[in-house]
Order: sequence, then C-alpha cells, then structure tokens
Amino acid sequence: MFAHEIIKVIYSPFKAFREIIQNPKYIGPIMVMILFIAAYTGYSYVATSKLYDEQTLPIASKGDEWTENGALWTSNASVVTESDDCLSGGWYGNKSIEFSIVNDAQIWMQLNPAEPVNCSGPEGYKEISFRIKMIYPNTTEPDNARLYLFSGQVEYFHYDLTEQFVSFNENVWNNLTVTIGPESEWLEKSVNADWSSVTSLGFKFLWSKDADLTVRIDGLFFRGVFKPIIENVAMYAFNFSVGAFMQFTIKWVILSGLLYIMIKAFGAKTAWRPLLILVGFALITMFIQAAINAVAFSTLPRIYRPFELFGGVEGEFEIAYNNFLEEIWLVDQIYRYVQIAVLAWTVALCAIATRELAEFSWTKSLLVAIVAYFVSMMAESFILGF
Repeated sequence: MFAHEIIKVIYSPFKAFREIIQNPKYIGPIMVMILFIAAYTGYSYVATSKLYDEQTLPIASKGDEWTENGALWTSNASVVTESDDCLSGGWYGNKSIEFSIVNDAQIWMQLNPAEPVNCSGPEGYKEISFRIKMIYPNTTEPDNARLYLFSGQVEYFHYDLTEQFVSFNENVWNNLTVTIGPESEWLEKSVNADWSSVTSLGFKFLWSKDADLTVRIDGLFFRGVFKPIIENVAMYAFNFSVGAFMQFTIKWVILSGLLYIMIKAFGAKTAWRPLLILVGFALITMFIQAAINAVAFSTLPRIYRPFELFGGVEGEFEIAYNNFLEEIWLVDQIYRYVQIAVLAWTVALCAIATRELAEFSWTKSLLVAIVAYFVSMMAESFILGF
C-alpha cells in the first residue's frame, strides 16, 4: 500500500496527496527515508570507490619532512642549513635544505631514510620527484649532475641529470621527476643493487673549475603508487548511511517546519502531522536523485589523483584540477542538471502539498514552497557543514 503511494507521488501527486491527507501515516515517509539512505550510500560508495590518490614517501599530507631537517643529510658542504627559501605550498613545509661550499669544484649530499624504500613490484614506488635551486654566481652550469639510489652500503643505481641543468634558472625552483624501478632507464648500477630495498639517496654535482656553490633541495618524494581512498568498506558504508540519515531528517523536519510557520503566517489553518507526512513523501525526489547519481558515477573509470592536486603549489594545482574536471566532465554535467531538476521538482511537490492542505492559490503556494525550500537548504548547509 505505502509503496503504491510512494510511486503515485511520482506520477500523480495531486491524487496521492489527497489520499495521504485522508489517512496520514508515518510509515510512508519512513520508507522513503530508507530508500534514500540505501541509494545515497550506494551513490557515495560508487563515486568514492572510483578515486585513487597518489601515495608518497614521506607522506605528503604530513609534510615534507626530508627537506625540513638538515640533520637527516650528510654532505661535503661546509654549511648545511635549513633555509627559509622554500617552495610555496601547503604540503611542502616552510623550509628547504641548503648546501653551501666555497671555492670547490664539486658538491654532494646524501639522505638516509629511516627505513628501506621499496621501488619494485606493484606496491613499489615508480618515481622520485624533487625541486632544486642552484646558485653559482662565478661559474657556468655543472658539467656533471648525478642522482644515486643506494641499496646497502656500497650497491647503487645511478642516473645522469646533466641535461636537466642546461640553461638552469637559478632564480626559480626547478621541478624534476625521474622514473625509478626495474623497468626504468638508469645508466648503470652495481651488481647486487636491489630496487626493492633502497636505503639512501644522493646527489653529486661537478664543475670544471672551483667556485662558490649553493644548492637548495625541497619537495623530495618517492611517488607513483595509487591506492583507493576507500580501504574499510564497512566503515565507509556506515558513515555514508549515517550521513544520509542526518541529511534526510534535517531537511524533512526543517522544510516541514518552515512550511508550517509560513502557512500559519498567511492565516490558514493546518495540522502538523499531515504536513510532515506530505513533505516526507515529497522527498522521494532525494531518492531519485541519489539513484541517478549512482548510475552516472558507476560509468566512470578509475580516477587517479596526483598529489599536485592537494599540494597547493600555484600553477600545478590548477593543471591537476583541470585534468580532474576533464575526466569527470560528463558525469559532473549530469549531476548538476539532475540537481536542478530535483530542486524544481521538490519545490513543485511542496507547493502542491501546501495548496492541498491550506487551500492557497497557486501563486501563494509556490511562494511559500520556494521560500521554505531555499531557507531549509541554507539551514541544512549550516548544520551539516557543506
């Protein structure tokens, strides 16, 4: 019976509302709520399960710890300091590591992570990225620049960075990313070097003559592994369900309360119970919206979100965000148009409920419904924080 009433609200709301007014029962809106919770939970899970975020070492969201602490580094530099000249971005801390040497032809530095880093297999990191600023006022670009990844005390992998430093701009942070792992094109390695156990990394820069040399390093991360943001399905499902329950209940009560107050303010008589029940039935539109969104988002492929999307570096964030929007463009358009259609549909159902209960004109009923709905949206946004 109540399922029939719910369906009738969709295709014949006038007749459905008149029947509900004659025999108002809460079981109908409760069924609508249950349908919405199920659909919203499904939609939220489907949408979230498509997202794969890039994992980094160190964990980028906790800061750029390797280039915040000079004590983690060894070097031939006469001075190793934590410089205030650093990359601007929320995940990059507020320091860089500066290495300075006077009247020398080479400068090298080495970082020893607390634990070996796995750069092999599906779970291994695929890239290493870093930012370098080099200052050498009385000489030209380095004749040789190398990146080393050590495996144990003497085993190593070696990569030639020299071409990256041709016409190097010493006034900006230069972003370098190098592919790592068994399939990468590193120039040479020692016999027993093991990609699954990288114990330290180092840089070495050589010039043709002695000079005053300064190298700053920031934003150093192993990266290239993407993992789904949903790890505990049961926990996420529970949280989504609770969120759906709160969203429906708050909208139901606030929208009903505003309609009741405005109907009374216009001098009409109405009862709270039938109005609350009618609004509960009208919110079947929330279920339909969630169901359509679930179907739309299920068509998306996996979306891989690089940490530039969250790092906060001007320019990089915009590029990453635009790429993200391109991937979800069609589904995002469906989501927006469905949202607009559902808004209009819900307002129309609330206007019908108001007219049937208060016997207002269509103009007055629409006015009451529009004002109540938009005020309820603002209140809901304030309470739920979105």
